[in-house]
Amino acid sequence: MARIKFAYIGGGSTRAAGTMASFMEQGENFNGSEVVLIDLNEDTLKVVQKISEKLARAKGLDIKVSITTDRREGLKDCDAVLTSYRPGGFEARYLDESIPLKHGIIGQETQGPGGFFMALRSLHIMKGIIQDMEEVCPNARLFNYTNPINLISQAVTKHSSIPTISFCEGPIVTNAGYASWAGLDPEKLDAVSIGLNHGSWTVRHLYEGQDFIPMLAEAYERKRQNGELEQTSPWMRRLVELAIQAESLPSHYFQYYYFTNEIYQELLNKPTTRAQDIMASVPDYWAHYREEAEKEVPHLDPARSRGGIHELELALDVMDAIYNDRKEVWYVNVPNNGAIKELPDDLVVELVGFVDKNGVQPLQQGALPRHLSGLVKELGEYQYLTAEAAWAGTRKDAIKALASNPLVRSFAKAEALYDEMAAAHKAYLPERLLH
Repeated sequence: MARIKFAYIGGGSTRAAGTMASFMEQGENFNGSEVVLIDLNEDTLKVVQKISEKLARAKGLDIKVSITTDRREGLKDCDAVLTSYRPGGFEARYLDESIPLKHGIIGQETQGPGGFFMALRSLHIMKGIIQDMEEVCPNARLFNYTNPINLISQAVTKHSSIPTISFCEGPIVTNAGYASWAGLDPEKLDAVSIGLNHGSWTVRHLYEGQDFIPMLAEAYERKRQNGELEQTSPWMRRLVELAIQAESLPSHYFQYYYFTNEIYQELLNKPTTRAQDIMASVPDYWAHYREEAEKEVPHLDPARSRGGIHELELALDVMDAIYNDRKEVWYVNVPNNGAIKELPDDLVVELVGFVDKNGVQPLQQGALPRHLSGLVKELGEYQYLTAEAAWAGTRKDAIKALASNPLVRSFAKAEALYDEMAAAHKAYLPERLLH
C-alpha cells in the first residue's frame, strides 16, 4: 500500500464529505497516509475532518486527517494534490447561467460564456496553486476536478512541469445511461469515448459483441409506439436521437450545440437556474453533514449529500493506480500526444489511458468520425485560446477567445457579454482581464 501525503484543496466544500467517504472506502490502499484538507472556511473544514476521522476509525485505518486555511502550508511536502474548488461559489455560477440568457445565449456551468468565465476565475486561483506546488512540493502530482477541467488542464500542462491529470465520470456514466434507457444491462456495454471533456463521442459501442446503435434505435421506436417516449426527459430524448442519427454515443453536453434553440428556450422559461436549485439545497447538505459528524459512525445519505457519496472517485482510483502501480486503464484528461490523430499533440483530450507508477499513457482507440470531428476541433481551438487568455492574456485576448466559442460566434456579442460578466466577477479576476 502507498503511504502518501495528500492535500485536498476544496476540502471544506459541499462535495468534500462525499469525497472523503470515497477515499476511506479504499483507505486500505493508502493506510499510513496523511490527508490535509485545505479550504477558506475553518468551520466546514472541521465538519469534514470529523466525518473523515470517524470513518477511518470505523474501518480500522491508520490515516491522519488535518485541516488548514493556509494553502501553502498545507501543500508542503505533498505527494498528491486534489483540486475541486469553485471561486465565487454558487452565487458566481448563478451569474454564469443567468447573464448570457439576456444576450440570447445559453447560460451553463462549463459551456459557452458561463464556462468561459468559470475558467477565468478558476485559473486565476490555479496559477497560485501551481506556484505554491512548484516551490513547496515540486515532485507532487496534480489531480484536478475543478471545472472546466479541460481548460484548467490545458493551461497547466502548457505552462508548468507539474504532472497534471483532470477527471470527469461523464463518459462512464453517460454511456451506461444509454444502455439503461434501452432496458439493457450497462455492465454488458463495451463503449469507448474519445474527444474533449464534455465533448466526446464513442468510437466503439458494442453490446455483447454487437453494434449497440441499432439496439438503441429499436428501443427508441418501441418507446415511441407504446407511448413511453413521452415519459423520457427532454434531454435524454435529444441525446438518444442524436446518437441514432450520428451513429455514435455523444457526451451529454453536445445537446447544447445540436439543440441550441430548444435548450435556450427551456432555460429562458425555467423560473430558476441550476445554481439557484443547488443553493436551495446547500443548507440541508450541511445540516446532514453536521448530524452525521456527531455520530460514532457517520452514514451519508446520497439524497442529502452534494453529488452523492462517492464523489471524485475517479481521481482516487487513478491515484491508487499510480501510487500502488496497479497497471490499470482509466478515463483521463491529458495532453493528446498523438493518441487522437485529428487533434494537436499538445491539446488536452479525454480518452482512456494506461496508468501505472510512471503516470498516464494515452491509448489510441481509433479516429473520430469525420462527420463529428469538425465541432470537436472547433471546441479544441476555443479550449486552447481560452486557456492562454486566462493564464496570461489581456481583455482583448479574452474577447477573441470568447468569440470563438460555437455558442457565441460574434465579436459584438462576445464584447458585450465579456464586459458585463467581467464587471460582475471582478472580485475573482486578475486586473489584466478587466481593462
